[in-house]
Amino acid sequence: MPVGLFGNRRKPRDVRRLLDAPHGPVPAGYEPGEPVPGTVAVYFADDPRKLYQLKQWLPVLERLDREHPVTIITRNRKTYDELDTPLRKVLAPAFPDLVQLYECSDFKVAVYVNNSVHNFHSLMQRHVLHVHVNHGESDKVCMVSNQVKAYDRVFVAGEAARRRHRVALMEFDEAKLVPVGRPQLDLRPAPVLPPSTRRTVLYAPTWEGENASNNYTSVDVLGPAIVEKVLAVPEVRLVYKPHPRVVVSPLPSMAAAHREIVRLVSRAGHVVAEQGDILAVFPGCDLMITDVSSVGLDFLYLRPNQPMFIADRYDDRERLHTDAPVSRCADVVDSATIGALTSTVAARLDHDEYRTARASVRELYFGDLAPGESTTRFLAAIDDAVRTRDTHLAAAALEVPA
Repeated sequence: MPVGLFGNRRKPRDVRRLLDAPHGPVPAGYEPGEPVPGTVAVYFADDPRKLYQLKQWLPVLERLDREHPVTIITRNRKTYDELDTPLRKVLAPAFPDLVQLYECSDFKVAVYVNNSVHNFHSLMQRHVLHVHVNHGESDKVCMVSNQVKAYDRVFVAGEAARRRHRVALMEFDEAKLVPVGRPQLDLRPAPVLPPSTRRTVLYAPTWEGENASNNYTSVDVLGPAIVEKVLAVPEVRLVYKPHPRVVVSPLPSMAAAHREIVRLVSRAGHVVAEQGDILAVFPGCDLMITDVSSVGLDFLYLRPNQPMFIADRYDDRERLHTDAPVSRCADVVDSATIGALTSTVAARLDHDEYRTARASVRELYFGDLAPGESTTRFLAAIDDAVRTRDTHLAAAALEVPA
């Protein structure tokens, strides 16, 4: 039998598709023109560089799949190929593919883990309730965008996120915000660090961001100095766990600093962990040094009794304390304090003077949710979205004139 455009069976060519992407990749994981099962569509249009944003959600989505079947919609062939999950996944590369996929299927809720500009291709679907969940809780400027106004609901961690939206956005309907905690933090991956008689300091910097206003990394400004100072602390094991995009940064200053950090850590016989789940690194750590990022807040939630340091590449303490409340219960690493970092880390390992302050700040970000309760809230919020969508469509049908 001749091979057709979409597989082993010949299918009529979709003229609209050929006009949109005549030489592009073809759909995969489903038969175009036939319905794809699923209640929840998780839409992810980006290339593999951003797959980390989706991967952290996969265990939560696999749990959701038990109650509301989940299908992951991708638009990039390499992303589709690299995405390893038991969940149903499909590739709809051209815009007509996506339109046809939605029209033929009966998805009730669409979930988005980032604010990609490509999300607007999916947001055109009117018979789906659109939910933005983001891929972390942090004080980065990218966490709040006017793009959230396009979604029907925006799931957030807690009160800090609510305040962030209130301050940053004009004429935003706060009723869209649904506090669900951070379901990923209910997961307990097996610890990956071997036991050590030494106390463990984790240096987990973020990447440089996609624009200057979203650059919070300490790697190219303070990174090698931070490593040298920590390595000088007696009886300490240093673990370097950078953001995945630090490792592949195209910026010469970032690449050079990262190489130097790896050289220093490796030469001293300490730990470089470029891959793997950072949540699996946390259990073996006694102190963390990080930047303004979701990683620091995850550590605050999971390891509230362990001291934290926040690096500030801009040397602007007032701005840091205003924009990132977690920095008020942490030591700040900047050009003024880097010289004393060895003694400060040693002092915090012996006496954690910010422990009480961290407890109240932790509640600001995450509320008083106990382990497991974020997942319960997330599942209930998705269930409510499904019911709301069905109720709305039923009511809309009654409004259609005869």
